Amino acid sequence: MLRIRLAVIAAMAAGLVTASGADPAKTGDSQRIVSHIPREPVHSTAIAKVGYSKRRRILEIEFVNGAIYRYLDVPASVYRDLMSAQSKARYYDVNLKGTYQSLRVRPRQKEQAEN
Repeated sequence: MLRIRLAVIAAMAAGLVTASGADPAKTGDSQRIVSHIPREPVHSTAIAKVGYSKRRRILEIEFVNGAIYRYLDVPASVYRDLMSAQSKARYYDVNLKGTYQSLRVRPRQKEQAEN
């Protein structure tokens, strides 16, 4: 429980969630996550762009479907390994998905059109 509270406090300090602790991108809140992390294009079937903030230890992944997710407390070595992986989609599936706390910055394009 303490680990979850610390993660929420860290996310609030980084401006990633609202004071209620909810992810504004998921709640429909008018307060959205604004990304200032530059993302660079990568060659992948599922991932379009990747960005990393070394200072904040935040990894952002933009998928080919338009969705953008932010992963918290990601070591720089994980970012380097992702960028050098032969298959970035496979590396993501095995090493990132479900391993790090994530926040949705932007839904996939189809979801945006429906909302």
